[in-house]
Amino acid sequence: MRILLAEDDSVLADGLTRSLRQSGYATDCVMNGMEADSALSTQDFDLLILDLGLPKMTGLEVLRRLRARNSRLPVLILTAADSLEQRVKGLDLGADDYMAKPFELSELEARVRALTRRGAGGGPTVVKHGPLSYDQVGRIAYINEQMLDLSARELGLLEVLLQRTGRLVSKEQLVDHLCEWGEEVSNNAIEVYVHRLRKKIEVGGVRIATVRGLGYCLEKINEPQAASAITSAPLSPVDTSSDSSNRH
Repeated sequence: MRILLAEDDSVLADGLTRSLRQSGYATDCVMNGMEADSALSTQDFDLLILDLGLPKMTGLEVLRRLRARNSRLPVLILTAADSLEQRVKGLDLGADDYMAKPFELSELEARVRALTRRGAGGGPTVVKHGPLSYDQVGRIAYINEQMLDLSARELGLLEVLLQRTGRLVSKEQLVDHLCEWGEEVSNNAIEVYVHRLRKKIEVGGVRIATVRGLGYCLEKINEPQAASAITSAPLSPVDTSSDSSNRH
């Protein structure tokens, strides 16, 4: 699950980001409304935690633009305790829930769990692809009902591939989805994660096919290859120490 946190209080934003990441959510943080609107326009998220008092563009305007794009992304708004009028406006504009500051972290996490269970548009929480199934809420993957031992990066990679089953996913797209704001993942590191994930899922009948120079595609092993360029040959060794190198 990927969360966008739009909060201009750096201390609060840092605390919430750390807590959400420790709970297993890939969390991106932006500090103003313009950045929030840009991120929501170009990337996919499972939940928006939105402070209404953002600089450069108000949280209400961010929410209005989000709903104007017909997005059903769940939104949890954060407001000052005395801003009843803003809370009402936020709910009227399509927010799903709100919390008044100050709040207990445990309550916010409970509301996040409830909203992510509901999911954008009320879609299924378990995604299946042949013998592979993935619980989007619990972030647990299974092959033939056997739970897979996957790292957080491998889970993030699998999520992206499942979201685009049957379509090519480029390295750049994987970098964009695996990178949390302010952190870096290199192209070489992507190859390492793909290689590790491939070894864990191919024994169960699902593989990550490589289209050289273009990207990756998740497919069932018994599916015919879409093109002769697709191969599941092992990747050449890469230097895992490059994980902290520049993204591009």
